[in-house]
Amino acid sequence: MPLIPEEPQIHESAQGPRVTPASSRTAPTPRPVPGPRPVAPPRPGRPGPVRPMPAQRTAREPDVAAPGPSVKAAAPAAAAPQLQLIPASAEGALDAAEEAVDLLLDSGRAPGEVLVITTGDLHPWAAHELSFGEAAYWAQHEAGDDVFYADASAVGRAASRPVVVVAVNGGSTEAVASGLPLALGRAGALLIVCGDPQQINSVLGAGV
Repeated sequence: MPLIPEEPQIHESAQGPRVTPASSRTAPTPRPVPGPRPVAPPRPGRPGPVRPMPAQRTAREPDVAAPGPSVKAAAPAAAAPQLQLIPASAEGALDAAEEAVDLLLDSGRAPGEVLVITTGDLHPWAAHELSFGEAAYWAQHEAGDDVFYADASAVGRAASRPVVVVAVNGGSTEAVASGLPLALGRAGALLIVCGDPQQINSVLGAGV
């Protein structure tokens, strides 16, 4: 009698496909998720959080203590104008003054920086312009764009200019004595006097 093979016993644990226990699987290595980096711990000897770098100073923020309210800046002393004497007779003083003006303009002086004063007869330009009236004459002085010629008696009305040229071409002693100091006061940088050196020195002082 042939043997009938014994049917294999099926256990419940063997039902379905075999499943490998999770404990036997090799878990994949988790990849790091990008995000903010952790703050590095402070170094030894520097407790507390790390201080940020100070902002760069600008050039207009000097660390200089401001002076107190009692400190006053000394006003710069006004420089006295330079004096220059050109010897000339009363008859040649006006020509000498014209030559001085030409040299000033050739050296780079602007015409509006020059004032010419006569102690005797008026300069021909002044006499011509005054024939149109004093208003038009002084309007050219106020414009300040050209050489201006004035009589010594009108120096008080004239404004200061960097260079003043005086032609001592006659006139009374009083006119010269009063006109030269006024001309000196109107000169910002240079006073040129054309005339008799002895007379000029007696008014402005020796050594001019």
